[in-house]
Amino acid sequence: MSVLTYPEAVGVGLLQGVTELFPVSSLGHSILIPALLGGHWKHDLDVSAADSLYLNELVGLHLATALALVVYFWRDWVRVIRGLATSITQRRIETVDQRLAWLIVTACVPVAVAGVALDKVFRTTLGRPVPTAIFLALNGIVLFVTEQLRRGGTGRRRAGAAVAPGEEHLSEEELSDLRITRMTFKQALTIGAAQILALLPGISRSGSTISAGIFKGLGHEDSARFAFLLATPVIGGAALLKLPPLLGSQGDGLRGPLLAGSVAAFVAAYFATRYLVRYFENRTLIPFAIYCSVAGLGSLAYFTLA
Repeated sequence: MSVLTYPEAVGVGLLQGVTELFPVSSLGHSILIPALLGGHWKHDLDVSAADSLYLNELVGLHLATALALVVYFWRDWVRVIRGLATSITQRRIETVDQRLAWLIVTACVPVAVAGVALDKVFRTTLGRPVPTAIFLALNGIVLFVTEQLRRGGTGRRRAGAAVAPGEEHLSEEELSDLRITRMTFKQALTIGAAQILALLPGISRSGSTISAGIFKGLGHEDSARFAFLLATPVIGGAALLKLPPLLGSQGDGLRGPLLAGSVAAFVAAYFATRYLVRYFENRTLIPFAIYCSVAGLGSLAYFTLA
């Protein structure tokens, strides 16, 4: 059985923390980069190996990423949790916080069901360099097509509904939540279902969710915000499910590197979130579309022709 070393753990942690939130696929990069590096990296960091705990280690690192999202959006989560609690006790959905809470719950259902049913098949059977490279290139195409079909402004400008009378006192976050909660629950369910595509290595969770949000009428900024709020319970829950094997005898020798990798993932994810929230205020998915297409096709050429 392969053992994750400290350099590998820190490297994978930094990689996972950034690529989980950038629309470029963390799982795709966690498969392709070790394969490209070769040597012990390729041997130790092989998702598809029968006796490998690398997948558990990867998902374990997601807990640190989810924690970083909670820290960054802590004010929002206080409002969401309070909204959910008051909605349940009062048996109503009236306020923005209550509606946002139930939109998040609704959107998490499809990927939770699919993740339990299909996770092993998608991640291990397809978790090899060649199919991953193909899916990464397809991820770039989806991001590009999304932008082409939604021309005419970005972020706040396109969503931007000018501030209505009585909303002048609201913060940017509250205005964003107000726009998000104008979605129907059916729209939220569709956006949440888009996360299922991220079970395919090379397809980005944030990229598919942001794209789905844009198709449903949200601007880039609001789509990214909703995507990051959705990612918190989804990746945090998946991480908790994968941790038990690492806490038992199978995790002997891995817990130290995993802790080091988790610290790296937390720092990387926090700053990635901070950057992307500002980035999507007035920028598009095009740079990420180009990167994924070039990286995917380049990797495909390397693994098929080398």
